[in-house]
Amino acid sequence: MKIRRAVLSDMPGINNLLKQVLEVHHKGRPDIFKGGCKKYTDEELSEIIKDDTRPIFVAAEDNDKIEGYAFCIFQEHTNDNILTDIKTLYIDDLCVDEASRKKHIGSKLYNYVVDFAKESGCYNVTLNVWSLNEGAMKFYEKCGMKPQKTGMEVILGDEQK
Repeated sequence: MKIRRAVLSDMPGINNLLKQVLEVHHKGRPDIFKGGCKKYTDEELSEIIKDDTRPIFVAAEDNDKIEGYAFCIFQEHTNDNILTDIKTLYIDDLCVDEASRKKHIGSKLYNYVVDFAKESGCYNVTLNVWSLNEGAMKFYEKCGMKPQKTGMEVILGDEQK
């Protein structure tokens, strides 16, 4: 298995994983996430693959079967009133194929992203994880990540009256 930048021919494998991720979120929060769809259209995914500010890394077998991916986004808040001028690599999405779990592919992808961020002059690597996804939260903690901020909600409806 090797980790490399995604190319257009990886789209079918990436789409398969995007559907797996959405199903995890849909099952956990069907009030927010639709089922049976994917995060990006093929046109959007094609543009992201070509965008150097939004690199996608894939873990691929020798036959180019996609075992996992990491969608990343460079973020900078230059000359912001309150934030310092740091460069961040944000992990928008990291997924390992359900059939390939327990092979440390997620750790290898994560470490590759961290190394890439260092080489790119980033100050930090950040991500968001839904609290419904306890397995992902434990994985990221095991990788050494710590909470930076917490998103909270109250659902407004009949039960609130």
